[in-house]
Amino acid sequence: MIDKSIIQTTNSWPFVEARKLVKDRQKLIEKKGKITLQTGYGPSGLPHIGTFGEVARTTMMVNAIKQIIDIPTEIITFSDDMDGLRKIPDNVPNKEILEKNLHKPLTSVPDPFKKYKSFGEHNNAMLKNFLNEFKFNYIFKSSTDTYKKGLFNSALLLVLEKYEQIREIIIPTLGKERQKTYSPFLPLCPETGQVLEVPVIEIKKKQGIIVYQNGNKKIETEVINGKCKLQWKVDWAMRWYSFDVDYEMYGKDLIESAILSSKICQILGKKSPNGFAYEMFLDEKGEKISKSKGNGITIQEWLKYASPESLSLYMYQNPKRAKKLYADVVPKAVDEYLTCIDKFDKQNDKEKMLNPVWHVHNGNPPQREIDYAFFCFTKFSWNK
Repeated sequence: MIDKSIIQTTNSWPFVEARKLVKDRQKLIEKKGKITLQTGYGPSGLPHIGTFGEVARTTMMVNAIKQIIDIPTEIITFSDDMDGLRKIPDNVPNKEILEKNLHKPLTSVPDPFKKYKSFGEHNNAMLKNFLNEFKFNYIFKSSTDTYKKGLFNSALLLVLEKYEQIREIIIPTLGKERQKTYSPFLPLCPETGQVLEVPVIEIKKKQGIIVYQNGNKKIETEVINGKCKLQWKVDWAMRWYSFDVDYEMYGKDLIESAILSSKICQILGKKSPNGFAYEMFLDEKGEKISKSKGNGITIQEWLKYASPESLSLYMYQNPKRAKKLYADVVPKAVDEYLTCIDKFDKQNDKEKMLNPVWHVHNGNPPQREIDYAFFCFTKFSWNK
């Protein structure tokens, strides 16, 4: 058992974040009897290694929380699969299938790989497969299912009730032309099935209805039961509100969005979650890794030549520093993992808490049995 004084003083980032979370939200946590953490995924392209990093780091947070407070925890992995397909990813086959279905919800777009009912379902399956491979403990939620089953209905009606206040938060951040047409609600067209970004000309709060202009037509629709979805900043806030989220990590490029979503969450009536902005993942050219481009090393490529634990260690280190993810980083990560394993048993408790393998293995790293670093130096065939 690790001394509590060490847990309260270590500057290992998961413990720093966990202590702050418990201190800031202790009354809220005790009232609901659990801590809820969320990770988000947009399945507009194939899952990339950055998505793994977000879940891995959130799991490290959970492990730290459990050392501080005896309370149930849960990680919600939310897929925004009701979002409209805006552009065609570079790394998929049969692109003509996607081109014919632009602006439809990802779960209404046929799968270009022809394995699942939809592109969204295909990408969700890939996400769940690799999270399961790493034995992460998470609750998967689909935006499409949650909207259509009515689980967001009360929150959507609340957004409608607070319509003007929410617009007042978002409008100043938009260009003049966009300001004229912005609405928190994106209706689904009953004729084309597309997610529409159109001006709302009337709201009927008591009936839970909006009236929007689509070309020459004025169309009336309910905002509940999957007939509308929310613009994503409002959607993010609405999920925080609906799921009682206490903590969420996000990329540095979403800091401004998180500030706006926090204000909206508070308008809806709840304290916004604690947040953690991590730096971007970059490819060997220093460009941001993108689901649609498919640049940077993939999880499958990493695991072909190195262990899952080496990847987790890489995600632990320096989350607030931009990290390049390409072939040459793998052997170094493996060497660092093996070195940390070798050191662990010789370290005191304080040193162990700062050793990345404590967080990779939740305090119980294995004995080093084999040296597999040579795999990384000899078989990077995808660079040849």
